[in-house]
Amino acid sequence: MLSRWEKIENNKIKLEIEVPAAEVDTALARAYRQVVQKVNLPGFRKGKVPRRILESRFGLEILHEAALEILVPPAYQQALKEAELEPINQPGFELAPIEEGKPLLFSAVVEVLPPVELGEYRGIEVEQEAATVTDEQVDQYLQALQEQHSRLIPRAEGAAQNGDLVLIDFQGFIGGEPFPGGEAENYSLELGSQSFIPGFEEQLVGMSADEEKEIGVQFPGDYHKNELAGKEALFKVKVRQIKQKQLPELDADFVKEISDFETLEELKKDVRERLEKAAREKAKVKLEAELIQKLSDASRVELPPVLVERQIDRIIGDMEQYLRYQGLTLEKFAALSGRTIEEMRRDKQAEAEKRAKANLVLDAVVKKEGITVADSEVDEKISGIAGAYNDEPGRVKGILEKQGRIPVIREEIRIRKAIDLLVNEAQIKTVESTG
Repeated sequence: MLSRWEKIENNKIKLEIEVPAAEVDTALARAYRQVVQKVNLPGFRKGKVPRRILESRFGLEILHEAALEILVPPAYQQALKEAELEPINQPGFELAPIEEGKPLLFSAVVEVLPPVELGEYRGIEVEQEAATVTDEQVDQYLQALQEQHSRLIPRAEGAAQNGDLVLIDFQGFIGGEPFPGGEAENYSLELGSQSFIPGFEEQLVGMSADEEKEIGVQFPGDYHKNELAGKEALFKVKVRQIKQKQLPELDADFVKEISDFETLEELKKDVRERLEKAAREKAKVKLEAELIQKLSDASRVELPPVLVERQIDRIIGDMEQYLRYQGLTLEKFAALSGRTIEEMRRDKQAEAEKRAKANLVLDAVVKKEGITVADSEVDEKISGIAGAYNDEPGRVKGILEKQGRIPVIREEIRIRKAIDLLVNEAQIKTVESTG
């Protein structure tokens, strides 16, 4: 097979491919064996119509489509391999007529991975935060545990304070008229949570049970309901009940209730270890991100729009999955935020470009270093996935194979090795944590 290629624009290339006549004839013969099985012709048993009669009856073209399906894909893939080109989308083919005894000529136009002018990736200077945990952070964590296990009890006396839960009735008016959705009874609101219209909660502080009050506020200009955005409103509010948080004592009894430990010191030691582990992971993630960004900034590559669009698809897809867990659709979220999905996609353009370039740069490191992945490494990764779901590795591997995910896992391991190389070769200066 003969092939040659030329760059026609940006990262688009045109392949000119010639398949030898002998392969064309073989493909036509295979095509005949496939097609004849589907033909019913009086006087012949199914699958037994001679080729010359088949072509005479239905025309020579009856075999051409099947023959092209046999010839074109492998010839195209072989041409890409010989030219060491990596396509990033589907090709457009231009096919010449196929004839027995003659070579097949066709061309393919396709976008390929662009060349990367790789910056120096060994010895990158970067700072890493020390994974330290202060006594104050441990105390804050313990206080959060107390908050989680707090009880709400009616406030016996005194006015409502931030942190209290108030049970209120309210009705809202704009221009003296009630508006839809502006009223509720027995509504629970935690003061200081900032979950209501700005200025509303602050005016409840200091109120007592059974007290009534008129509260004036202004809806934010970007409020999700356009008909209310920027409008001034008056709310008539009655406080029915005030509840305050009662924190449990931070003692051995509390420790035994919420954990497997016996003493407060044991719990503190465990909390510190977990916070230190989280701090190390956070510092590691931040370090890797900075290394990738520095290498990306030092490298040059022309970003194909198709790769940027795919990154936007992934970002929006992740957002959509998260919203589903919250009981929302992407369309509903867009409507609530006063934006279209297309506007949301445009908002993610810069992030997508950053991701696309980083992926191309890391892929260039993989190729330059000749990084490979053994089957045993893929199996080890799959075993880890299976373990996380308490499943059998063989069963998980079978599922991943059916989903076509094995090449994705292999690529993830390759990129992971490239990132590890950046870290191992970096000049790292440890600095104090910024928080």
